[in-house]
Amino acid sequence: MEKLYSELAHWWPQLSPPEDYDEEAAVYLALLMQAAGRDLDTVLELGSAGGHLASNMPEALELVLVDLSPHMLEASRALNPGRQHIQGDMRALRLERRFDAVILHDAVTYMTNEADLKAALETVKAHMGPDGVGLVAPDFTLETLVPDSNSVGGGEHARLLEWRHEPVGTTLRIDFALMLRTEDGVRVVHDTHTQGIFPIATWLRLFDEVGLQVLPTDLDVQNIVFIVRHA
Repeated sequence: MEKLYSELAHWWPQLSPPEDYDEEAAVYLALLMQAAGRDLDTVLELGSAGGHLASNMPEALELVLVDLSPHMLEASRALNPGRQHIQGDMRALRLERRFDAVILHDAVTYMTNEADLKAALETVKAHMGPDGVGLVAPDFTLETLVPDSNSVGGGEHARLLEWRHEPVGTTLRIDFALMLRTEDGVRVVHDTHTQGIFPIATWLRLFDEVGLQVLPTDLDVQNIVFIVRHA
C-alpha cells in the first residue's frame, strides 16, 4: 500500500486540511439531493480515506465510511467519531443494506483497468436504494488530464510536490515528494502511485453496462462528476 495511505496517514490533516473540503461537501450533497428530488438520510462513502469529506457533512446525516486502508480509517475515526467505519475493498464490498446515496470520490482513480473500474461501479449500484442516487468523481479523465503538472500543498509542517507522467494504456504514474518537519528535523519521502486513466466514453459505457444512468446537472463543478441512478 502506498506510503501516503499507510505509514504517512497521520500527516493527512496537514497535507490536505479537512476544512478545505467544506465547499466540495456542500456541492456534492446539493447534486445528490437535486438528483434524488428529496433530502437524504443515509449515505455510503466508498474510499473515504481520512474522512475529510465526511467531516464536512451534516451530523444528522447517517454516513457509513468504507476504506481499504486501516491507517486511513484510524485517522478518520479520530475526525469522525460518530460515524460507522468499515474496512473493505470497493471492488468486492457487499453490505446487507442500501442507502439513499452512494459517494465514490477520488479513490476511484486507483482502479487501473476496466474490470476493476466496472467492479467498483457495480458496488455503487449494489448499495443504492430503489430510488437511490450515486456520485462518482474521478480526479481526471483522459480528456482532462494534464501530464507533467505539479502542485505544492501542505500545512506548517508538511509540503507535497506532485508529478503526473504520460499515461501508459489505462494507467498513470504519479510521483509524490514530501518534506515532513518533525522534532528530529526534516524527513524527505518519495512515494509512487499507479492510478487508472480512462476516456469519458469508457466511463459512460461501463455505467451503462452495470445498469446505471448518468444524469445531467445544472450545478457547476470544478472536476468531472458523474451523478447516476438505476437505469
